[in-house]
Amino acid sequence: MSKRISELFDTDKKLVSIYFTAGFPKLNDTVKIIEKLEKSGVDLVEIGLPFSDPLADGPTIQESSTKALHNGITTELLFEQLFNIRQKVKIPLIIMGYFNPVMQFGVEAFCQQCEDIGIDALILPDLPLREYQLHYKEIFNRHGLDLIYLITPQTPEERIRAIDQMSNSFIYMVSSSSTTGAKAGFSEENQEYFKRVEEMKLKNPTLVGFGISDKNSFDQATSHSQGAIIGSAFIKHIENKGIDQIPSFVLNLRHE
Repeated sequence: MSKRISELFDTDKKLVSIYFTAGFPKLNDTVKIIEKLEKSGVDLVEIGLPFSDPLADGPTIQESSTKALHNGITTELLFEQLFNIRQKVKIPLIIMGYFNPVMQFGVEAFCQQCEDIGIDALILPDLPLREYQLHYKEIFNRHGLDLIYLITPQTPEERIRAIDQMSNSFIYMVSSSSTTGAKAGFSEENQEYFKRVEEMKLKNPTLVGFGISDKNSFDQATSHSQGAIIGSAFIKHIENKGIDQIPSFVLNLRHE
C-alpha cells in the first residue's frame, strides 16, 4: 500500500475523496484544483483522465470529459501538468480513467510516469481482475502503484473476497449499479448493502462512491465505511460557481 494512503486510514476520521476531470473547466485548472482541494481539507483526490467513451460515467462527468478533450487535454499533457505536483501537494493522488488510453500510452511508460510524479494508485474500471493478475500486476507493483477495484451491490461475495485479497489500498464501493451522478441520497437497500460489506470484515477499508452530494448523503455513505467519494456534485459546483468556491463545497460536506 502507498504510504500516503495507508497513513490516511490509520485514523478514525471519515475521509473525503473528491473526483474531478483533468483539463476542466479550463485546460490549465488541474493543478489549481488539486491545491485548493488540499487546502480545503480534502483527504485524497481522484484525477479523472478524460476518455471519449466513458461507459461508467453519468452525464455530468461525460460532459466534463468532452469539454476537457475539446480544451485539448491529453495523457501526455496531464503528466506535464502534474510533473512538479509533489513540491506543492502532500495528500494521496489517484488517476482514474479507462484502460484504453493507458494501453495507447504504453502500460510500462504510463506507470513510470505515475511513479516519477508521485501518483499513489490507479482506478481503471474496465481492466478485468484476471487480465490484471496475468499481465499487469507485476508492472504496477514495480512502480509502487496500487490498483483500486470497484464493487457494486450485485458483486458476489466470492468476488468481493477475491478483490480484497488482490487489493493493497482500499475498495471503491459503488453505491448502485447505475452510472455516476444519477441520484442523490440512499435507499434502505443501499444501506443494507453497505452494512453487508462492512460485516464481511475485509482486510481493506472501503470508500463509497456514486450519489453523494451533501452532508446528509455523505453521513449515510460513511455510516458503514471509512469515507466517501464525490464526483458529479463537485464538477457541477466548479462549473457553476468557479474553482474559487471549492472551500465552501468541502465545508458543506462536513458541516450543516
